[in-house]
Amino acid sequence: MKVITTAKEMNETTQQLKVSGITIGYVPTMGFLHEGHLSLINKARADNEIVILSIFVNPLQFGPNEDFDRYPRDIERDEKLAKENGVDYLFYPSQDEMYDGEASIKVKVVNRVDVLCGKQREGHFDGVATVLMKLFTIIL
Repeated sequence: MKVITTAKEMNETTQQLKVSGITIGYVPTMGFLHEGHLSLINKARADNEIVILSIFVNPLQFGPNEDFDRYPRDIERDEKLAKENGVDYLFYPSQDEMYDGEASIKVKVVNRVDVLCGKQREGHFDGVATVLMKLFTIIL
């Protein structure tokens, strides 16, 4: 398993794989992997030649004075589980790598934002949609 920390290297890697006609399964996470994540990894492995897992705790999903700093992180454990479950590439960018300045694009979710985490966290789903769009652009 190769660990990649920059968007540039991750994008170059996936572009080379796609040009070669290799199928890619991608599982985006915030880490602290559990059985649900592992089942997605296993499904991606069954359906694709290459599996990419990303781990990024997205600050845009958290409001001011929320639990961002307390969100569980254990990269050594996550790397071990990823490797044991057949992940080929682990994309593990820093916050500076993902958000290196003022955002030029933000995704706005307009429907169903008052459910689940959106009930207590205004802008939560905007943060989720923004980071996913960014990750999909880098990886796929």
